[in-house]
Amino acid sequence: MTEIRPNRLLDAINSPADLKGRSRAEIKQIADEVREEVIDVVAVTGGHLGSGLGVVELTVAIHSVFNTPDDRLVWDVGHQCYPHKILTGRRDRMRTLRQGGGLSGFTKRSESDYDPFGAAHAATSISAGLGFAKARDLQGRRNNVVCVIGDGSMSAGMAYEAMNNAGADKSRLIVILNDNDMSIAPPVGAMSHYFSRLVSSRPYRGLRRFAKKVVAPMGLESPARRAEEYLRGFAMGGTMFEEMGFYYIGPVDGHDLDTLLPILENVRDIEDGPILLHVVTQKGKGYAPAENSADKYHGVSKFSVVTGEQSKGAAGPPTYQKVFGQTLARLGETDERICAITAAMPTGTSTDIFGARFPQRHFDVGIAEQHAVTFAAGLAADGMKPFCAIYSTFLQRGYDQVVHDVAIQKLPVRFALDRAGLVGADGATHAGSFDIGYLGALPGFVCMAPGDEADLARMVKTALEIDDGPSSIRYPRGEGIGLEIPADLKALEIGRGRIVREGTTVAILSFGARLQEALKAAEMLSAQGLSTTVADARFSRPLDGNLVERLAKDHEVLITIEEGAKGGFGSFVLEHLANAGALDTGVKIRIMTLPDVFQDQDSPFAMYETAGLNARHIAARAIEALGRGDISAIESAARA
Repeated sequence: MTEIRPNRLLDAINSPADLKGRSRAEIKQIADEVREEVIDVVAVTGGHLGSGLGVVELTVAIHSVFNTPDDRLVWDVGHQCYPHKILTGRRDRMRTLRQGGGLSGFTKRSESDYDPFGAAHAATSISAGLGFAKARDLQGRRNNVVCVIGDGSMSAGMAYEAMNNAGADKSRLIVILNDNDMSIAPPVGAMSHYFSRLVSSRPYRGLRRFAKKVVAPMGLESPARRAEEYLRGFAMGGTMFEEMGFYYIGPVDGHDLDTLLPILENVRDIEDGPILLHVVTQKGKGYAPAENSADKYHGVSKFSVVTGEQSKGAAGPPTYQKVFGQTLARLGETDERICAITAAMPTGTSTDIFGARFPQRHFDVGIAEQHAVTFAAGLAADGMKPFCAIYSTFLQRGYDQVVHDVAIQKLPVRFALDRAGLVGADGATHAGSFDIGYLGALPGFVCMAPGDEADLARMVKTALEIDDGPSSIRYPRGEGIGLEIPADLKALEIGRGRIVREGTTVAILSFGARLQEALKAAEMLSAQGLSTTVADARFSRPLDGNLVERLAKDHEVLITIEEGAKGGFGSFVLEHLANAGALDTGVKIRIMTLPDVFQDQDSPFAMYETAGLNARHIAARAIEALGRGDISAIESAARA
C-alpha cells in the first residue's frame, strides 16, 4: 500500500460521506488538497493531468451535495476522473494508476461502486445517464442521476441524440456541461451568478409552474413561455438547450465553490424534467506549468512537480505515426488533391505535420468519427484523395459510415488506423483489436499492415494510388525499428506478400508489427536445428493466396500471427486454404491472435507477454505443433 503524506483534512476523507456536514471553508481546503494530490500522483504515474485539475472543485462539490453512489455520477470519457477516485476510497492506490494490476485511468464498473458506468470514449454519459434515470423510474426509486460531459464531447452527435431523447421524455436527469476549452459562453460576473442561483431555486421554479397555470386558460401560455425563455436566454444564454427540452442554468464559474455549492443544492432538489447546468472551468487549473501549456498538460509522462518538466526517454527511431505524417506531407508536395482528416487527434495521428504545410487541406472535425468518415467519402466522391487518420478503436464508432458511405459506393477513402494492437496504459478501451476482422469483411477493401516503418511509407504511397475503392493501413503505437525511409517511394503490388527469411520446416506468416518477434522466434528455432521461413503478408485483403498455399505445401507447420482479435487474418488464411483444398495435405496450422478477453492496462511488452504473442511464444507454438524440439531451451533463450 502506498504511503500517504499528511494532507490535513484530506486524510480524513475515506468516502464522499466524510464530506457531508463540512463547512464551506473546509470544502475549499479539501479541494486545494485534492488538487495537490492529483499533481503529486500524476508526476509519478503519468496520465491525464489538465482535465482532472480543471474539475477538482466541481468533483468535490458534487460528492458533497449528492448522495453517491446511490445518486449515480456518470463521467464522460473519464480523463477527468482522478479527483473522483481520490474521494471515493482509492487514494491509497492512486500511485498504481494506469499500471499493470493497478487502477484504471478511466472509470471502471469492476473497480468501485462509485463508478456506475465505465468510460473512455466520448459522448456516452448522457445516453447512459438516461438509461439509469429510466431504470430508476421503472423500479420506483428517487435517486438522482448526474452526468458530467465536456464541451469537446459535445461535438459528438451521440450527445445530441441523447439530449433530444431526454428532453422529449422529460426524464429527471441532471447534465453538467463542463465547458473547459471551447468556452461556449463565459461566466459574466456577479449578475450571471445571481441569475443562475435565482433560476435554479425552488421559489423561482414554483412561481414558474404557477404562472403556467394562470396563463394557460387565458391562451397566453405560448407567448408567456417564449417571453420567459427570451429573457433568460438574453441574461444567461442556453436557448439551444431549452429548445431540446432541458432547463438551462448557467454559465457558472466551476472554480467558485461559494456559487457552485448552492446551485448544485438547488439543482439536486428540482423534482421534474431534465436540467443542464453549464459550468465553465479551466484545464490545468492551479498548476502553472499546465495552465501555461498549449495542451494544458492533457496527457503527460512522469514529470517534476517543481518545474513541470516531463521525463523523456532516450531518443530512438521515429514513431509509426510520425512516419505516416511525414510521408503524407511529403506526398502532398506533389499532389494537391491529397487531404488529411482527423477526429480531434491531429498530434496523436501526426496529421498536424501535413496541416502545418497544407492548412487548407487539413481538417480536424472534432470528436465526430461518423462525420469524419462520411466527410471523407464526400471529398473522395468529388475527386479529392482523402486520408482519414483515426485510431483503430475510435473507427469502431464510424463503422456504419465505413460500410454504407464508403465501401458500398466503392469510394477511394484511405484509412490510416493508428494505435492498432495493444496500447499499454490506456488498456482495453483504446486497444485496436478488431479492425482486421471488421474491415476484412467488406467487399472491395484493400487492407494493409506494415512489418516496419519503411513499409508503412510504401503503403501510404500504395493507398494514394488506389482510386477504385477504399483502403486501410493499420500500424501500432510507438517507435519503428530504425529503418531508413526510402527516398524514392514505390507503391506495392496489391495483394502480394514477401519472404523475409527462407527455411524448410516451420513457416511463420506475420501480418503487421509482430514481424520482428517472428524473426526472433525463427532464430530460436534455428538454434535447435528447425529451419524456419518468415513471411510478411503485408495484405490481409486481398490475401496473397499463392504465398499462403506455398507456405502450407512446403512446410510441416504454418503459424499465422497478428496483433488483432480472433476472426481476423488467421481466419482469412484458414478459409483460403480450406477452399483451395490445401488442408488435405496434412499441414499443421496454428493461428496466433490476441486472447479472447479485454486486457487490462500494462506496459506494451507485458501485455503482449500476457497475450502470448512474443517471440518465445511463437517458437514454443511451433515446437508443440511439430512434436519435437526443446521448449525449455526457448525459455532460456528468451531470458538471456
